[in-house]
Amino acid sequence: MNLFDDVAHKVNAALGALAEEGVLPAAVDTANVKVEPPRDEAHGEVSTNAAMVLAKQAKMPPCELAEKIAEKLRADADLTDVAVAGPGFINMRLAQPFWNRLLSAVLALGDAYGCSDMGGGEKVNVEYVSANPTGPLHVGHTRGAVFGDALANLLEETGFDVTREYYINDAGAQVQALARSVYLRYCEALGLKIEKIPEGLYPGEYLKPLGQALVMEHHYALLKMEEEQWLPIVRDFAIDMMMVMIRDDLAALGITHEVFFSERTLHESGAIEETIREMEQQGLIYTGQLPPPKGKPPEDWEPRDQLLFRSTDFGDDIDRPLKKSDGSYTYFAADVAYIREKLRRGHMQLVYVLGADHGGYVKRLQAANAALSGGKARLIARLCQLVKLYRGGEPVKMSKRAGEFITMREVVDEVGADVVRFMMLTRSNDAPLDFDFEKVKEQSRDNPVFYVQYAHARIASVFRNAAQELPENLLQADDDSIRWELLEDAAEHTLMRRVGEYPRMLAAAARAHEPHRVAFYLMDLAGDFHALWNKGKENPQLRFILPDDPERTQARLGLLRAVRQVLRNGLRILGVAPVEEM
Repeated sequence: MNLFDDVAHKVNAALGALAEEGVLPAAVDTANVKVEPPRDEAHGEVSTNAAMVLAKQAKMPPCELAEKIAEKLRADADLTDVAVAGPGFINMRLAQPFWNRLLSAVLALGDAYGCSDMGGGEKVNVEYVSANPTGPLHVGHTRGAVFGDALANLLEETGFDVTREYYINDAGAQVQALARSVYLRYCEALGLKIEKIPEGLYPGEYLKPLGQALVMEHHYALLKMEEEQWLPIVRDFAIDMMMVMIRDDLAALGITHEVFFSERTLHESGAIEETIREMEQQGLIYTGQLPPPKGKPPEDWEPRDQLLFRSTDFGDDIDRPLKKSDGSYTYFAADVAYIREKLRRGHMQLVYVLGADHGGYVKRLQAANAALSGGKARLIARLCQLVKLYRGGEPVKMSKRAGEFITMREVVDEVGADVVRFMMLTRSNDAPLDFDFEKVKEQSRDNPVFYVQYAHARIASVFRNAAQELPENLLQADDDSIRWELLEDAAEHTLMRRVGEYPRMLAAAARAHEPHRVAFYLMDLAGDFHALWNKGKENPQLRFILPDDPERTQARLGLLRAVRQVLRNGLRILGVAPVEEM
């Protein structure tokens, strides 16, 4: 149940009635009519701009049209205090019967409250993390991992058919460097002395266990081989072991992907060649020369013929090469083939969650998608800005495990997956985020995750006390018998309104691809609950359990059940478990 959608239906019915009366054109365009909360809560609970956006079509002043619309709305028993304000806004309050139905619906729907079919089952591919399998995931990957996973949850809740995907970059120079690095650790594990790790290889301590595992599997056999023989063996072994490590680190954060797609399969299956042939047939590729790079060109730069994709025809800044000078395919060629692979699986929305340093890559991906899909599918890139780690206000830079950076696992092991996930969503993905190990452990209202979890734990404590203080027949009474009209205090009504806003917030967050809105909403809901809790401490008549007033107690416990349900639903989207005790 979405109260704003319900009121929108009432507004549309009023507009339809005015169209039948000739006040509005028969084919009135209501696309820009909105029903939303008023900017000032004192003006009501729901507001519409219908009169202002339709005044031109009606050929009358907005305020005059607003009065005619308001007159129709005043006849609806669910609406009260329907008033015209300012340049033509219509503000309304919801009558008690409406709130009765809404709160009852929250309890009846349970986990489904807020869910919708907005997405209509559209297939969406959300690709996130996709780190090179050359080392453990670091804190930068953590933010993209949490954002991508929460976005996938959010889209599923609102009716999209979501596939969570990880692209394994297991082709190219970086995995060759990984293989050579692991081979050195293999030699070291056999007792051979290795000098300083050469420039361009990976020096991290995390590779030592891989070298030891190679010894267990191959003993001295690899030492007897030439590099061209042992390199593919060690490469495949190292990638498999690194992906086990990466999956384990993701699992510690509560993240699983349905698909792990190998870049190398695009090369080995001929998918890149097939993609290029199709693009040539469609006139999307030509042989030509690119202009020199902007600014000062490299001294060795000279123009040469290249196989180019006409990406400027689809909004890119320059056409993009698909082959290198040695005849091998560019990374972008593999990306194009990968987009084709996703489209062939029926995905109509391709979401890429990328680090902020990949911003310059977005236009070429979108151009490739537009060309390959004929403009039918959308490619959306969401860039995640940097995370800065602090401990008591002091920057944290060094890692025990990786040496040069803080790993995801170190952060999760210290503060817990729930804290990491919630805190990573307390800012928009395109804004920098500061993460202080000491601050996130504080038990204060300045710590968002504690503040929200504490609200759920407090509600759990109320029901533990109710089980001891109240008769069983009151606790198990039918929800339909709850007298919601006994919730008369302004703080109770504020909480009811916040609960009612949840479905609208969820739909808006899904449309904008902004799961942080869920975190913000939960903080507001927790704040409203804590305010009511504090009023009860000051005024005994506002306490949740009043043994001498069973009907009011039942109504207040019903409200708490609704708040608890919404907290759980929102935390589920963030991937955070609600707690019963702090």
